[in-house]
Amino acid sequence: MTITVLLVDDHEIVRRGLQQLLAVEADITVVGEADTAAAAIALAPVLKPDVVIIDVRLPDGNGVTVCREIRSTAQPPPACLMLTSYSDDEALFGAIMAGAAGYMLKQVSGNDLVAAVRTLAAGGSLLHAGVTATVLQRLRSGPEEDPRYATLSPQERRILDLIAEGLTNRQIAHRLYLAEKTVKNYVSSLLHKLGFDRRTEAGVYAARRRDSGSSPAI
Repeated sequence: MTITVLLVDDHEIVRRGLQQLLAVEADITVVGEADTAAAAIALAPVLKPDVVIIDVRLPDGNGVTVCREIRSTAQPPPACLMLTSYSDDEALFGAIMAGAAGYMLKQVSGNDLVAAVRTLAAGGSLLHAGVTATVLQRLRSGPEEDPRYATLSPQERRILDLIAEGLTNRQIAHRLYLAEKTVKNYVSSLLHKLGFDRRTEAGVYAARRRDSGSSPAI
């Protein structure tokens, strides 16, 4: 069977290089290209690729968000391979939470990338050797070591816990004796720091921290 691939990168020269690299493989076909997050999210449900190769950094968003959106809208959900020029721990863990099946640095060889596409299309997962050790260390460390959570202020942590309880901004404002607009600003800030687009994602994240035995933020 032919493996279909969607390329998502804002640099034309990168997309062209990937296209040429994959074109010589008899079992792989590039069915589409996107240079923005919006274009990728729109194309994936239509093209239904087996694998989506996504640049972590895009002009109108980030690859982690694209991965999450594509996997929730395209059926069946494609395997997402995150490709980046930088070893970014936060992006790596964000990608894992978003359901990415692979994360590789752009310094990877062409043969390794082609092999990765085949591995992901077959239902496998992988990480570039350069980041595997970091991943394992962070996973062993547990949620208290999450660098994103460490960036939250005490007030943001309190609000995060209240979001997990299902409270609205107005209810949180009443609970903490704050103006509703102030709470809204706190929520926007903590979503940005955690790398989420929706408060429901933050609520699930906080609930998982609590269920895993992390100490409460309040």
